[in-house]
Amino acid sequence: MIISNRLFGLTIALGCSLLVASVGASLTEIGPWYLALKQPSWKPPDFAFGIIWSVIFTLCAFSGWRAWLVSKTSAHKFRVAFLFALNGLLNIFWSWLYFNQHRPDLAMTELYFLWASVLLLIIGLWRMSRISSALLVPYLVWVTTAGFLNAATIELNGPFA
Repeated sequence: MIISNRLFGLTIALGCSLLVASVGASLTEIGPWYLALKQPSWKPPDFAFGIIWSVIFTLCAFSGWRAWLVSKTSAHKFRVAFLFALNGLLNIFWSWLYFNQHRPDLAMTELYFLWASVLLLIIGLWRMSRISSALLVPYLVWVTTAGFLNAATIELNGPFA
């Protein structure tokens, strides 16, 4: 019974992560507007983004699942769920601003909140599970990198209106 509960929890964590990734991906249109943007020379190739995000969302699922498993109180479980839900919404909102609204400038402002939400996850989960926190470090590194890429896109293409 314990194993089936753990597998069920992992399935829920992976499903939630896949949901956030799918909504974000559905908002990410690599169409004429995006292809016309001047990009910095150091930008990874477009195919790499899907691989990077797949790894990050998988790490997020395992991080959330592990933190949930070791949470001793309902307040801790609520913290885990709340922090991941907030982060997921901010992640989706960035994609909507950047790709759907064609506003890298507004997405850059929102990215500060997204970055802070990843840091809050790392800090918020630290006492419960250092493993869960460590699994999120690549996410913070990637969002930081995306911030520099977002800023370079604004510099090369702005202003946006």
